[in-house]
Amino acid sequence: MVQACEGRSRAQPPTLSLGAAMTQPPPTKAPAKKHVRLQERRGSSVALMLDVRSLGAVEPICSVNTPREVTIHFLRTAGHPLTRWGLQHQPPSPKQLEEEFLKIPSNFVSPEDLDIPGHASKDRYKTILPNPQSRVCLGRAQSQEDGDYINANYIRGYDGQEKVYIATQGPMPNTVADFWEMVWQEEVCLIVMLTQLREGKEHQEECRSVKHILFSAWPDHQTPESAGPLLRLMAEVESPETAANSGPIVVHCSAGIGRTGCFIATRIGCQQLKARGEVDILGIVCQLRLDRGGMIQTAEQYQFLHHTLALYAAQLPQEPSP
Repeated sequence: MVQACEGRSRAQPPTLSLGAAMTQPPPTKAPAKKHVRLQERRGSSVALMLDVRSLGAVEPICSVNTPREVTIHFLRTAGHPLTRWGLQHQPPSPKQLEEEFLKIPSNFVSPEDLDIPGHASKDRYKTILPNPQSRVCLGRAQSQEDGDYINANYIRGYDGQEKVYIATQGPMPNTVADFWEMVWQEEVCLIVMLTQLREGKEHQEECRSVKHILFSAWPDHQTPESAGPLLRLMAEVESPETAANSGPIVVHCSAGIGRTGCFIATRIGCQQLKARGEVDILGIVCQLRLDRGGMIQTAEQYQFLHHTLALYAAQLPQEPSP
């Protein structure tokens, strides 16, 4: 358990190996899988939609949606429900999933649309920014220069429940204090770390217990070797101790969108399957991207999400006969 206590921070972060629940990678590593990426590299400005702003300022005869309006409409309305049986026995083909994934607008935030002076020094990647309407604001900024900025977003959970998760980038040396201030402010009791980065902060005076789970078997931009360890991680997160806490779950990888998005989407999908007997993976990813742009980075991750939820569906108790 990590003891998080209020007070001034030290400059050098200790290692976050503090009683974390460790999930070890397989003993041998298979060759990296080929996959289609949403962006060829982080920082790419590749757009998936036609920019109709180039049509000029001529008054149209009828109303024409702007790219932003088209993006929001798609993310709010798109869906593709799959039953438990269909997910296991008649799943979409890899080609169909790739095509479906590539139609989802990324909803990345343009640096020009984030009017926060000095935020660039606290961003790990210059084009992976928090969506303004759902970004976490620090309420106890250490100085006027620091402001309220942290590269993190509140993420809705099952049935659209507000602030179930916080998706954030991995802490950097100059943002470790901000990260732990956010953990304290939001009364976080669980951190899920999906990367090899190690960061930390020491507090004083009042103390709280924070459960920190490290899942190290997930390569950047790729997928785990199998879905089993990920489902065991889900079971760990669903423990009664976690369910009893009201604060959001902080989830981070490096950029806070790829592996982070997969984890959150998997948990929401498991909840849908258990409660409804069906899952809308397309709708889940669209909801995530409304809250934080670019969640789920590759078609391979999107396919792995379907595979993982099919495995989870197979493990559920048998559905009653109609």
